[in-house]
Amino acid sequence: MAFTLRQLQFFIAAAEAGSVSGAARALSISQSSVTEAIRALEDDLGITLFDRLPRGLEITHKGSAFLRHARQILADVATARAAFHEETQPLPGKLSLGVTSLVAGYVLSDILQRYRRAFPQIELNVIEDNGDYLQHLLIGGELDVAVLLTSSVKDRMALNVETLLVSPYRLWLPLGHPLADQETIALDDLAGQPLIQLMVDEIEESTRRLMAALAVKPQIAFRTRSVEAVRSLVATGAGLAILPSLVYRPWSLEGDRIGIRDVSGDLPSVQVGLAWRRGAPLPSPALDFIRTAQSTIPNR
Repeated sequence: MAFTLRQLQFFIAAAEAGSVSGAARALSISQSSVTEAIRALEDDLGITLFDRLPRGLEITHKGSAFLRHARQILADVATARAAFHEETQPLPGKLSLGVTSLVAGYVLSDILQRYRRAFPQIELNVIEDNGDYLQHLLIGGELDVAVLLTSSVKDRMALNVETLLVSPYRLWLPLGHPLADQETIALDDLAGQPLIQLMVDEIEESTRRLMAALAVKPQIAFRTRSVEAVRSLVATGAGLAILPSLVYRPWSLEGDRIGIRDVSGDLPSVQVGLAWRRGAPLPSPALDFIRTAQSTIPNR
């Protein structure tokens, strides 16, 4: 039997939650429904999507690859439905869009792909820069919308802000690391551990505050502006990393596995969303982009 869209929805929810119980809560359904859907999907595909662990689910390499296909299938279905719900054919137009570097790699691509498919006639002009400069362009009317870290937006009187995604910081560690066996990992457990620090504008400040709050100052083994470098260094045992789960992937470019764990304590989070100028009418392409982003990344 071919898999269903409902099974894909349940699979994606389980992958995002990291557990059957978390997926069931997010979907407001029973845990048995999620379990049955995943099992049926695995039988149909002939692969194992998740490793079942005592503390939840860990997506496999093939499961991670299929996750991209599942999201694309649901996005294509939503785009097809939207195309037939439009009463009139939208007129050509332009969209000036701003995005910060971290968001561009991990959030914008899905939104932009869906938007281009739904509105192929719109001329897009995308500017990537830091959050402060994008806010300056929004207020000056040089950008229609920006996708950025909403927690860093300063002038809330001049800008409308909508958060679409909240991503907590979590601990990245290599397979076999002693901390991976602990039921609960506290910030103090990281004392003396070598850490890999990501030096990216959007998260560098919050990461620096987190490091400063540790009772025992960590040993920074490596600083880099590359997320892929962080993955490779962590996977090969060069150090641990504390980063938003937004940028986590279970595999390095070399194919080495990376684990992820929750850490108890006062950890920051990354809030991603939209900003646009307050009090100014938005052109149709900008309104359509906002609706596309809202439907692509439901508020959690």
